[in-house]
Amino acid sequence: MDVKIGSLDNCKPTSNYVGSPPKGAAVTIQSSVSPTIVNSSEATLGRHLARRLVQIGVTDVFSVPGDFNLTLLDHLIAEPGLNLIGCCNELNAGYAADGYARSRGVGACVVTFTVGGLSVLNAIAGAYSENLPLICIVGGPNSNDYGTNRILHHTIGLPDFSQELRCFQTVTCYQAVVNNLEDAHELIDTAISTALKESKPVYISISCNLPAIPHPTFSREPVPFSLSPKLSNKMGLEAAVEATAEFLNKAVKPVLVGGPKLRVAKACEAFVELADASGYALSVMPSAKGMVPEHHPHFIGTYWGAVSTAFCAEIVESADAYLFAGPIFNDYSSVGYSLLLKKEKAIIVQPDRVVIANGPTFGCVLMKDFLRELAKRLKYNNTAYENYHRIFVPEGQPLKAAPKEPLRVNVLFQHIQKMLSGETAVIAETGDSWFNCQKLKLPRGCGYEFQMQYGSIGWSVGATLGYAQAVPEKRVIACIGDGSFQVTAQDVSTMLRCEQKSIIFLINNCGYTIEVEIHDGPYNVIKNWNYTGLVDAIHNGEGKCWTTKVFCEEELIEAIETATGAKKDCLCFIEVIVHKDDTSKELLEWGSRVSAANSRPPNPQ
Repeated sequence: MDVKIGSLDNCKPTSNYVGSPPKGAAVTIQSSVSPTIVNSSEATLGRHLARRLVQIGVTDVFSVPGDFNLTLLDHLIAEPGLNLIGCCNELNAGYAADGYARSRGVGACVVTFTVGGLSVLNAIAGAYSENLPLICIVGGPNSNDYGTNRILHHTIGLPDFSQELRCFQTVTCYQAVVNNLEDAHELIDTAISTALKESKPVYISISCNLPAIPHPTFSREPVPFSLSPKLSNKMGLEAAVEATAEFLNKAVKPVLVGGPKLRVAKACEAFVELADASGYALSVMPSAKGMVPEHHPHFIGTYWGAVSTAFCAEIVESADAYLFAGPIFNDYSSVGYSLLLKKEKAIIVQPDRVVIANGPTFGCVLMKDFLRELAKRLKYNNTAYENYHRIFVPEGQPLKAAPKEPLRVNVLFQHIQKMLSGETAVIAETGDSWFNCQKLKLPRGCGYEFQMQYGSIGWSVGATLGYAQAVPEKRVIACIGDGSFQVTAQDVSTMLRCEQKSIIFLINNCGYTIEVEIHDGPYNVIKNWNYTGLVDAIHNGEGKCWTTKVFCEEELIEAIETATGAKKDCLCFIEVIVHKDDTSKELLEWGSRVSAANSRPPNPQ
């Protein structure tokens, strides 16, 4: 049974009933299933929700307590398979659920009504933009207060309790307000199954007086989900494959480019199979880094227009045909709309649709099915890769640093590169880390995540917490700028409580460097903190934590040796002091082009 609901194709939840069954399989619950009868006193909404979360692969829930969700939290804690992780604020709880979902395939957070809900909203919007299934659970008002015209605390002072719901409607794919027990079972199950099917966040509000009350609908163990599969239209699939094969087989030097929607389409493996069969040069858009193995023999790097990895843009943009699988073309990924691509050369494959150049469009065609069928029809053609191989010149090394010379960013990432292995994962914060981490070469099995579509600074602190909790066998290496860290720094505390062993490189260049390169001003200068001192204060002697501040390459080498040696069982926080103008050349180029796009004058009326 196909149980793949997660980030990459090999990421599976704990239950074999979650996900899409193979074609032709029954989509109803098997009659042989005989759920265990639950003790009547335990047949509660809270227990049912907890069991459902465990069934779909969630073993950690990120929460912030509030008076409306306390009883619900009691029931989540009582579930043996569930670990409740208290966060410092709701925004970070949402970011942690985001990071968790990137590895486990689904994440969950629990907050309180309105003050908590509106605080977590930004993180939920980010997860929506990145197609991540998150279960956002809110403790709501007492069921007796609905429709009474009463004014409650944690609201904006109106008797209308729908403000929070209305805010969530645009950033979730399903909303359930559970204020009676009769339909609670149905609403909860529909919400969770919809999140899995749509790969988007959902919102569940549960009245604070309901979680502990037994009800007959919860008298049996919840039957594991068996979600009906999405199927391609066979005629449409055949027509799309035939037209695409004809288009590509005529091309002289076609290329493949992977996009971020490979994840939601669960098509990463199928895309690699296509590359194997076709021989085409293989690249990824920046937001798809980590979804395609970089050790593939025909991998040529990241295609990001003018800031692509060396020689990649030249091969892609000079191709006479390019297949983009799951792309998102926005102002950031297109470097201010400056990509040198032509629609008549492009085949755009979205999760359920194929568009061929200026010609036909085929709907109801699943990307995974399409790529696998296409691989059987294409003639082998490695011309583009051979061209790349001929023009490729290995990247140079950063200039050798003089003894005790102030540390440069390119030297820092040269050493981070050496730390990577199949037992590590990289989290890249919005900012110059986007560009420096793109240049890292990921070894087999090395994880990589960043939030490009939404680009919310501070995301990486919570995401590091969530990702590390989801995959404790990997050591997370997070690259975070000082400006971003100031937004969400508190939940380093939660990493310590959870005994995580991540390595955080805090890149201190005294400001919002990415914004400086788009449009400079005094607002991009921030108050400098003693970041190691802050983390030491958060540590407060409880848990395993090691901090250091480095100013030169010699100190960096020593710090990395300590973090990966004597302090490998600790959370390691390395503050890296660099010059405020020390940025990647890619950020300089990208910033000027995005600035030009932002400053376009209004069209004449």
